[in-house]
Amino acid sequence: MSVTAPAGFSATGASVGIKASGVPDAALVVSARPAVAAAVFTQNKAPAAPVQTSRAHLATTGSVVSAVLLTSGNANAATGDAGLAACSALCGDVATTIGRPSDEVLICQTGLIGIPFPIDAARPGVSTLAATLGHDEAAAHRAATAIMTTDTFAKEVVVERDGVTVGGMAKGAAMLAPDMATMLCVLTTDAVTDPTTLQRALSAAVAPSFNSMDVDGATSTNDTVIVLANGSGVEASESLLTELLTEACMKLAEDMVTDAEGATKAVRITVTGAASDAEAHAGARKVANSQLVKCSLNGEDPYWGRVLSDIATARIEMDPSTTTIAYGGITVSAGGVGVDHDAAAVAAHMAERWNWISIDLGLGPGTASILTTDLGYGYIDENRTTS
Repeated sequence: MSVTAPAGFSATGASVGIKASGVPDAALVVSARPAVAAAVFTQNKAPAAPVQTSRAHLATTGSVVSAVLLTSGNANAATGDAGLAACSALCGDVATTIGRPSDEVLICQTGLIGIPFPIDAARPGVSTLAATLGHDEAAAHRAATAIMTTDTFAKEVVVERDGVTVGGMAKGAAMLAPDMATMLCVLTTDAVTDPTTLQRALSAAVAPSFNSMDVDGATSTNDTVIVLANGSGVEASESLLTELLTEACMKLAEDMVTDAEGATKAVRITVTGAASDAEAHAGARKVANSQLVKCSLNGEDPYWGRVLSDIATARIEMDPSTTTIAYGGITVSAGGVGVDHDAAAVAAHMAERWNWISIDLGLGPGTASILTTDLGYGYIDENRTTS
């Protein structure tokens, strides 16, 4: 189970006519009672209509939300007033079917940018979604499947601790870059909390997960993470909420990296010994964005010279004489030069699906990690035309 795991939530997914193929392309998550909500949105300065609409609804209701509608196949981005009108109509249709005000409905959309949203085709199907809502695992999986675009599997998670449950679903397989990705994520919890506490906990959870993931350096117009807390369970401290949301977001982020378009390797790049956490993050990000490093990962070549070269241009405090680089925990370079190592063990590690590059700058207490991938042939094949 995922979004339906906490008590009081139901979900569904179905085809509403957005995708010509007829595969599922819309999902609905509903709270039986109005929930408090928090959200983190894209930092792209050309936000899509659903992002603008959801931000406005949260402001209007004081972060009270009853449902989230998600659609795939058309991003409804760069669509002007017509795109905003489409969002308003869809939220109104959902609101009518669940008997709540339209401002209590948030909307997330993903797909192609700059193409008018097929509102006339979608509305009849959206109006029937509520009739198929369910509380079971199958209903949650229908919802998670319906939001997929180039994803190859549905991304779901459940975390439970100290009487509090968090469920979640997400989509994302490319344009995974700073300040979230081409991704949508809905989290649900039965925790008793308030909007301010929930927002702090969500922001803290997004930082080491979705905001520390970088596949291709591209940031989407539609990125959205939403959490709904319906208070059907016990009161949760901010620290507990942060722990649970972080664990859920980390699992979903790892799924996205594993499923990234064309990737053959999922990679965690960790920088330690930096002057600060911020500098460690900048260094790890620079290495993760290196096309040369990505290519060597695809070729299973532990070319540490590329790693050293890239982190040395990250505009952070760095001295090659104190820097150590390791693949899979096996040191291949220290003090700015190569060192003897077990080449067979390194090769075996790089042949695995998950790779780990660690860089110790030897300067201070700063540490950070970035999730990334190699650069595979499939990424170019997927993105060389409109996608």
